[in-house]
Amino acid sequence: MPKKPVKPATRPKAKPAANLHETTLLRIAAALERLAPPLAPAFDETAADAFIWHAEPAPGWLAPVPSINAVPIRLLQGVERVRDILLDNTQRFARGLPANNALLWGARGMGKSSLVKAVHGAINAKKQPGKTGALALVEIHREDIPTLPALLTLLRDSKRRYVLFCDDLSFDAEDQHYKSLKAVLDGGIEGRPDNVILYATSNRRHLLPRDMMENEKSTAINPHEAVEEKVSLSDRFGLWLGFHSCSQEDFFAMLDGYSKAYGLKIDQTQLRAEAVEWSMTRGARSGRVAWQFIQDLAGRLGQPIRTLKS
Repeated sequence: MPKKPVKPATRPKAKPAANLHETTLLRIAAALERLAPPLAPAFDETAADAFIWHAEPAPGWLAPVPSINAVPIRLLQGVERVRDILLDNTQRFARGLPANNALLWGARGMGKSSLVKAVHGAINAKKQPGKTGALALVEIHREDIPTLPALLTLLRDSKRRYVLFCDDLSFDAEDQHYKSLKAVLDGGIEGRPDNVILYATSNRRHLLPRDMMENEKSTAINPHEAVEEKVSLSDRFGLWLGFHSCSQEDFFAMLDGYSKAYGLKIDQTQLRAEAVEWSMTRGARSGRVAWQFIQDLAGRLGQPIRTLKS
C-alpha cells in the first residue's frame, strides 16, 4: 500500500512581543501585591466600647473587642480609696471636664488593671442596649509605645472620648521608649488630644528599675540631674494611685463578695479556712489569689462562673 505523506511539524505561532511584555508585567504586579502588607482596616468608632491597638501594618489600626474581660466595680475590695479617686477622675473626663493621666502602681495582684476596666464598665453601665457607651477603652501594649503619636492622630478627630490603657508599663536599662512616652504625655507641640487620657499600671512607682537610676547616678557628671531625668516620666501622670498588700480582713471581704455574687454553695467558715490554706501555698494574699481560689472552688463545686453585669 502506498504510504501516506507525513505532514511536516508545525511550530506554534510566536506571541507578539507586546503580549509577552504585558504578561510579564502582570506577573510582576501580582508578585508585588503578594509581598505588600495588607491595608489596615478602616476605624469604626462605633464598632465596640473597647479596642486593641495594633502597630502593624503601619500606620496601625484598632481592633474592636466585642466583650471586655472585667469584673463589676462592686467586687473590688480593699481598694476603696483609690477606686473612688479613679472613678471620679474618669467620670469628669467622660463629661468633658479636665482630668489627669493616672499611674496605678504597687503590689502585684491587687487589682490595678481590674480597676481600670471596672471603672470603664461602671461609667458605661447605663448605655442603651446595642449602642456604644460614651467612653471607649483602648489597650496599647508596652512595646508599641513609640507608635503612640500615630494612635493619637487617629483618635484626635473622633467624637468619642478614649481612655488609653497600658498594662504592666515599665522600662529596662536598654529601653529608650520612655522618652517617646514623655513627649506624648506633656511635651509635644500638639499635646494630648482633649478626648484622650492615659491610664497605666506598673509594679514600679517610677516605671524604671532602681538599679537603672543608680547606675546613671554613679556615672553621670551631675548625678542629681541623671535621676531627675528618669523620674520626670512618672511626674507626667497627675494621679499616682498606690496599691498595697491586703490584710486578712480585706482578703476575706474579697472572698465573701465573690462567693455571694456567684452563688457558691459553701459555708463561710469552710470558705475562709480553705482560702487561708490556698493563700499559704501561694505565699501571698491578694485579689488575684482570691480570684484564683474562687475559680478552683467553683470548679470543685461543679458551679459555672457566669458573667456579671457592671
